[in-house]
Amino acid sequence: MAVTETYELEGHIVDSLLLAKVLDLVLESGADYRLELVDIGRTATDSSRVVIEITAEDDEHLLRLAEQLQVHGVNPLQHDPAVLEEAATDGVLPTGFHSTTNLATEVNIGGRWVPVVNPEMDCGIVVVPGADGGPAEVRTVPMHRVRAGDQIVVGGLGVRVRAPRAPKGASSFEFMDSDVSSEKPKGLQLTALVERLQAAREAGEKVLVVCGPAVVHTGGAPEVARLVRAGWIDVLFAGNGFATHDIESNVLGTSLGVSVTSGAGTEGGHSNHLRVINEIRGHGSIAAAVEAGYVGGGVMYELTKRGLPFVLGGSIRDDGPLPDTTTDVVAAADRMRELVPGVGVALMLATTLHAIATGNLLPGAVDTWCIDINQAVVTKLADRGSHQARGIVTDVGPFLRQLADQLGA
Repeated sequence: MAVTETYELEGHIVDSLLLAKVLDLVLESGADYRLELVDIGRTATDSSRVVIEITAEDDEHLLRLAEQLQVHGVNPLQHDPAVLEEAATDGVLPTGFHSTTNLATEVNIGGRWVPVVNPEMDCGIVVVPGADGGPAEVRTVPMHRVRAGDQIVVGGLGVRVRAPRAPKGASSFEFMDSDVSSEKPKGLQLTALVERLQAAREAGEKVLVVCGPAVVHTGGAPEVARLVRAGWIDVLFAGNGFATHDIESNVLGTSLGVSVTSGAGTEGGHSNHLRVINEIRGHGSIAAAVEAGYVGGGVMYELTKRGLPFVLGGSIRDDGPLPDTTTDVVAAADRMRELVPGVGVALMLATTLHAIATGNLLPGAVDTWCIDINQAVVTKLADRGSHQARGIVTDVGPFLRQLADQLGA
């Protein structure tokens, strides 16, 4: 039996082509729609609003479609309170739990819309009662952190998300409009990034950098170290490989056994990174090795000297690993979550796996820039829900040098 429900979509939904995308999704699912209200903003700063009546073949079809549409900011027009269900077991969400996006989200608690304080995709939503009967706090909660007795939002009633905003100055009909175009003028993209980082500093926002080993291999690590030293970077996420090769390049002058000055292989260089890891393990930590004078420069040195936080997430491929590497990936992700609040800009530098892992944790409001020679990285991020990701397709080493120069690092 066919069912009909009314939804609304609000924001900059026309120039971003979001409305067209939503309507296409409705038709592709086999459902139908009717536009009840179309209110288009008159200027570039005005938002638009549409009310859409959607008809599907049954309740299950409509529920599946509503979950897909909410990722794009489509919400039920009827503002019912959220339905809460108590978690019965630690680490297990109730059946039918509301699965979150990374967009700004609000939950209707007793007729009052309460914002979710830490938007993150692929989580549940827990409602924490306020102290002394005060307002409740609403948070996202990863599955493994759920505890028996937690009040969890189930279904889509009483939950609304805000449509993702288009990048500032973006237009839907521009030459080379794709975010992953390798033909875009790098100078303009560099200027835009410099201005965003300067704005972040003025606003007191933190800058997160996510680095892959290629940053070291391409000669970009000294530039990242310059940015850390000059106060342009506040937090670093990486893996065992990046930290190892950063230290190797500063201690032995090689990266994966290749000279960082001549680019030539060195005799026995294939074992250099292992020897560095072994020495750091002997000291007990990177900080101890810095204190002892074994490590005298580089990104990890600058972070350590300035007391800035970093997370090295482990992998089954790691050699050693370094004692600072968190080998429990769930614990690593939890530590990353602790450092995300306050981040306004994230730079993904020549890394696919860590970029995706970090993107999964970031709210959609965090400006995310991917600098990579591989244009597929931005596509992969967007496909996994990080719609805010912007790409600069270039060799990361020379680009970082220009970035550090323009920022006066």
